[in-house]
Amino acid sequence: MSQSAKNLDPRHYDVIVAPVITEKATMLSEHNKVVFKVARTATKPQIKAAIEKLFDVKVKSVNTIVTEGKVKVFRGRPGQRSDVKKAVVTLEEGHSIDVTTGL
Repeated sequence: MSQSAKNLDPRHYDVIVAPVITEKATMLSEHNKVVFKVARTATKPQIKAAIEKLFDVKVKSVNTIVTEGKVKVFRGRPGQRSDVKKAVVTLEEGHSIDVTTGL
């Protein structure tokens, strides 16, 4: 078992939900930034620790955004989208994450 696998906390997988792969997120990757969907209750230090452990990179900063779910019409009936919390993670120079591959 590798050293990083021993230090892996299963809670890190609960913090990071999924990578966000959009046009805007792809443009941010040119500036050494990666966007992830994270748990609503996750804090910036928890997000930083999870990214550093899961992807073995050095994180410079974490910015979070909470998008409130809006009311939309689904098949003629009103419905509510879920609230989503996103984290824009800035990586140190020389570090990168390829979000197209899985963990």
